[in-house]
Amino acid sequence: MSTTTPPPQKAPNYPTTPFRPPAPGSPYPYTPASFTRLDSTPDSSFYSTPRFVTHIDDAAIARLRTYYAHNLPSRGRILDLCSSWVSHFPPSLEAAAAAKHTTTTQGGEKDNDDNNSGRGRERERGGEGNGLEVLGLGISSAELAANPLLHVRIPHDLNTSPSLPASSIGEGLLDATVCVVSIDYLTQPVEVLKSVLERTKQGGKLHLVISNRCFPTKVVGPWLRLGERERLELVAGYVWWAGWRGVEIVDVVEEEGDQREEGVMGKVRGWVGRGGGRGGGGDPLWVVRGVKTIEGERHEEL
Repeated sequence: MSTTTPPPQKAPNYPTTPFRPPAPGSPYPYTPASFTRLDSTPDSSFYSTPRFVTHIDDAAIARLRTYYAHNLPSRGRILDLCSSWVSHFPPSLEAAAAAKHTTTTQGGEKDNDDNNSGRGRERERGGEGNGLEVLGLGISSAELAANPLLHVRIPHDLNTSPSLPASSIGEGLLDATVCVVSIDYLTQPVEVLKSVLERTKQGGKLHLVISNRCFPTKVVGPWLRLGERERLELVAGYVWWAGWRGVEIVDVVEEEGDQREEGVMGKVRGWVGRGGGRGGGGDPLWVVRGVKTIEGERHEEL
């Protein structure tokens, strides 16, 4: 058996579309009333029973892990927004997270010596220490507790309070944030993404993962009225008006052209989650992403 180390896997060439709104200097085009939902009961009630399931199929998960392997940092701090019992990180990032020796408790508490010279300075630099620290913010305490990847677990309802809880996030800045098939449930998405931006270091990145599955009664109103490409542009608008730049729509597992359905049937299929992605029939998968730029660069683009 050969002991030769295989060459590193080449990064996939994902189809990528830059996004910039037609009138980038105009006010945000949606009002709070736009984000009403069919089921307005508290999310804490809807999610009170843990759901230890995955919300995209295995083929899409495998492709998401490949995307993460080539687009997420292996050192620093990553926030898994709307996290649950699994984060879908690839083995390389799981190993990096395992190398990060921090002790946390339920609710986001960290080591008592965070403010001591070593670890305190590390967090002030944005977490650039040994390994990778992963923070998980989600609505289900039980699901967060079951996620072995997380160093910090933050039970929090973003629809009640769209700001990241500073006491749980800590003083260190974020290198990246991911959010897997959950942005469609946020009733104040721009406010949430602004809060994430404030806690992100310059050059840090945001990755919002989107598919066509959802709980129809809990997604915001526009999600049920729009086709899939329009949904991607809706989310890209969230990112833009929150202050991120370099906004792009990435086709990770795009739907096959002969299976794509627009109009009512396309929307119904998206609600029930019937797959149809290229390259093996998996669920379609996109990433809307952005970068935190320095203030001067942001103002030049506005």
